[in-house]
Amino acid sequence: MNRVPADAENGHSSSVESCPSLWDVHSINPTQLIARIESYEGREKKGISDVRRTFCLFVTFDLLFITLLWIIELNVKGGIETTLEKEVLHYDYSSSYFDIFLLAVFRFKVLILAYAMCRLRHWWAIAFTTAVTSAFLLAKVIISQLFSQGAFGYVLPIISFILAWIETWFLDFKVLPQETEEENRFLIAQDASERAALLRPGVLSDGQFYSPPESVAGSDEDSEEKQDSEKPVV
Repeated sequence: MNRVPADAENGHSSSVESCPSLWDVHSINPTQLIARIESYEGREKKGISDVRRTFCLFVTFDLLFITLLWIIELNVKGGIETTLEKEVLHYDYSSSYFDIFLLAVFRFKVLILAYAMCRLRHWWAIAFTTAVTSAFLLAKVIISQLFSQGAFGYVLPIISFILAWIETWFLDFKVLPQETEEENRFLIAQDASERAALLRPGVLSDGQFYSPPESVAGSDEDSEEKQDSEKPVV
């Protein structure tokens, strides 16, 4: 005797469990999804993301900061013209800072070309510049006589080394992961908007063509009126 109610109860519970999934699908707001997609497309139209622009600014800061330190070093040694002629025209690997300045220019050109103009999404360019910078500075510190020339013998190589590795860390842990995450969000939002556009018309059409059942009370009244009209008139 209890088998039929149990089956009915199980069917009712299964239908109730399926309702949240339907509500989750029908609760998608196409307007919000379209607005989000337009925001992502607007970022793409800008040509470069905000985090990548920050990285390019830091690369520019690297070049300007090393240039400033080199100019200060030229003034400290007895005048820009005399020291510039000595370090550039009569370049000496063991005592000149001109190569550290050229190393900063090399990093700037490669990184701006790769990540600003070509919009590269790989770490090989920053790995190449950091490896060249680290190897050159280590060799210069070991072979040259920079430490005997005062504080700038320590400052320029250390600052150049630190800035190169900060650029590597910033690109590898900030720029590339954030851009990948934004691209994945854009694809998810675009896919959800397409599904909402396919599902929304079906829901509206079901409600639009829904017809309520005929009223039982109205049918009884019609039958009574028909019987009264069929009675003979005395």
